[in-house]
Amino acid sequence: MATTYEKDSPNISTDISTMRAKYRLKTDTLKEEQLIKNPFKLFKEWFEEARQCSKIEEPNAMCLATATKSGLPSARYVLMKQFDENGVRFYTNYKSRKGKEMEENPNIAAVFYWEPLRRSVRIEGTVSKLPESCSDEYFRSRPIESQIGACISNQSSVIENRNILEDELEKLKIIYENKTITRPSCWGGLLIKPKKIEFWQGQSNRLHDRIVFFRPENEEILNEKFTHLAENGWLYKRLSP
Repeated sequence: MATTYEKDSPNISTDISTMRAKYRLKTDTLKEEQLIKNPFKLFKEWFEEARQCSKIEEPNAMCLATATKSGLPSARYVLMKQFDENGVRFYTNYKSRKGKEMEENPNIAAVFYWEPLRRSVRIEGTVSKLPESCSDEYFRSRPIESQIGACISNQSSVIENRNILEDELEKLKIIYENKTITRPSCWGGLLIKPKKIEFWQGQSNRLHDRIVFFRPENEEILNEKFTHLAENGWLYKRLSP
């Protein structure tokens, strides 16, 4: 069916085509000979720089992209709580929209963007639940109101107004005063096990650096000219910007 383009209303149309931000200088690039050959060590180095940057308030914020079994995508920000060579950990309500989508489709992606540093890290992989003991331990470390909030929120469900949440919070604060709060079974941790980790560094001439670490798939044919050996079974290659 043919569609007709209608000009946007002048009241809401905003032309931002001339917006330009200066990125890194052409002398400050990500060269292969200087590259840390372990993606988790490189991520740790970049993350520590982001954590020490006063202009970045939450360096552990990541945009988490999930999809339904049929492939319908959705995305939102969550907070990474731990990372090591096993992957990235975060916590959420298993019955939320993202929780349900991860249950039926474990293939997910996450993106960190540290704008002041002109850097981004993209992770693609699969997700699985952490052991209940890990979820219990982290739940106990949270502030009391955050623990109560996890008990109150039937995340992603429709509610009438905010007063319902605030009233329930005050009730439970009284009930749980000086008591241990049990972690709701619908709330807990998840582990993203990466298959690909891409490091992006912006350049002012738009010839951005893109280095992707990956684990080869079964029977995948690799071009030795472009593929390089990294550590612990990882390979890496440079992508055109």
